[in-house]
Amino acid sequence: MTARDKIRKTEDLADLCESLHGRGRRIVFTNGCFDLLHVGHLRYLEAARELGDHLVVGVNSDASVQQIKGSLRPITVESERVEMVAALHCVDYVTLFATPDPLPLIKLLKPDVLVKGADWAIDRIVGASEVLSWGGEIARIPLVPESSTTRIIDRILKRFGEKGVISE
Repeated sequence: MTARDKIRKTEDLADLCESLHGRGRRIVFTNGCFDLLHVGHLRYLEAARELGDHLVVGVNSDASVQQIKGSLRPITVESERVEMVAALHCVDYVTLFATPDPLPLIKLLKPDVLVKGADWAIDRIVGASEVLSWGGEIARIPLVPESSTTRIIDRILKRFGEKGVISE
């Protein structure tokens, strides 16, 4: 199986999740931009996967990332971000979503566990009330200190900002 085999259209993923639920499988859902993939992303997704049988990840589209992070983001285009997330051993399925938040996707997939970083207060987690309403759980996973896309960008700018692009 290639990483691309794990990438599903939302409608197909909804049917798949319904089938998995019918077989008693526990579905874990999380979402994010996953712009410059780093160890914090990996450890977060590994911890999320431990909470159920299948980890489904929603990745924000380029337009959605721009709405959230500003016009300079994302650094990596959506097709590459989706494939990189799908390539991780702990991820079972990935889908792209274009809305500013994943609520429509959460309502469609009906995960058993909704996961966000511990930096999110439970009352700010989009979809939390919906997941709880159908008997699901909310999990908040600690972040890896010093690990973020913003820190990577800052480090690159400090090291190479005035020097321009390094020849490959």
